[in-house]
Amino acid sequence: MDTSCQNYDAVSGIYSCQRSLAEITELIHTALLVHRGIVNLSELKSSDGPLKDMQFGNKIAILSGDFLLANACNGLALLQNTKVVELIASALMDLVQGVYHENSTSAKENDITDNIGISTWKEQTFLSHGALLAKSCQAAMELAKHNAEIQSTAFRYGKHVAMSHKIHSDLQPFVKEKASDTVAFNLNSAPVVLHQEFLGRDLWMKQIREAQEKGRLDYAKLRETIKAGKGVTSAIDLCRYHGNKALEALESFSPSEARSALENIVFAVTRFS
Repeated sequence: MDTSCQNYDAVSGIYSCQRSLAEITELIHTALLVHRGIVNLSELKSSDGPLKDMQFGNKIAILSGDFLLANACNGLALLQNTKVVELIASALMDLVQGVYHENSTSAKENDITDNIGISTWKEQTFLSHGALLAKSCQAAMELAKHNAEIQSTAFRYGKHVAMSHKIHSDLQPFVKEKASDTVAFNLNSAPVVLHQEFLGRDLWMKQIREAQEKGRLDYAKLRETIKAGKGVTSAIDLCRYHGNKALEALESFSPSEARSALENIVFAVTRFS
């Protein structure tokens, strides 16, 4: 086997380099979350606090995220596997492209909701939420010297789990029994995009205008409007579709404790009761 993978961890059944890869993936994911926490200073209100505090906070968020990314890059180099470095680097590129597209679209259209269909939403979501997990799963198989077919299967598992998890997260404001009526939800989330696709852009914008009072959006009213349509049930079906695709990918692997753990992850992100 590869010299960088000689230290086999018999307790959990994985190579030390695979454990390092998992830590690198978490570092990149955390760095992205920290960078996403940067505040748009042009949208600040007086009640949000002093401007200098927000400016300082933004600087700390940028530096902290960059520090985590630098550590991730250092860890990648220590793996001494050029294909793994290439995979994770391409995942980083996908992440940046996905987030940049989200921000540029909202700034360009100056709308509170994008005019996109579910196919476009899935493409964008894969870039910003699915690529890292999918390519990390593929890289884990590369570190264990599995062939291209197994690597492709691992990629499909990671992709569909990530998509299912994102849709499950988007659905929470609509399916949780104790969801607060006053809490805002993302108007570009999967249930909302599907709701808009069923209705048409014009009707959807009309519903948004009807839910606005004195320039402020009544999320409780809009939530009930969306729940009355087909968007929520369609999103649940889509979540389960991706979950089933992930389970199909796992069928290529022989039954084991590890496979059962991966199946349980799928069950967790497709359960709504």
